[in-house]
Amino acid sequence: VQLVESGGGLVQSGGSLRLSCAASGFTSERYAIGWFRQAPGKEREGVSCISSSTTSDGSTYYADSVKGRFTISRDNAKNMVYLQMINLKPEDTAVYYCATDGTVRPGCDGGVRTVYDYWGQGTQVTVPS
Repeated sequence: VQLVESGGGLVQSGGSLRLSCAASGFTSERYAIGWFRQAPGKEREGVSCISSSTTSDGSTYYADSVKGRFTISRDNAKNMVYLQMINLKPEDTAVYYCATDGTVRPGCDGGVRTVYDYWGQGTQVTVPS
């Protein structure tokens, strides 16, 4: 299982970014894929999760802090998952990770999570105050 995040950067408050997660080594379309973030000195925070669209119902979930501003999507043909972020705020500053579980777990269990079996190296998002 390998997950590689990209797309982070420095963006002004109110700006947008699209994070990408490239999955390899497993049939990603059968798994739920999530995003979580971690800022310095803060606990890990679940951001979003998307269920499998082939073995589950493709449902999406968001943390209250990002609801209405972030959109998660997946392209099964490309083994990619995306996190579109708009109206970014300084409190969104963190390292963002995409993640999945080692066993076939098609759903998000009804919400966002912070505990997964696998995650990538992360991509930094910085929104100056």
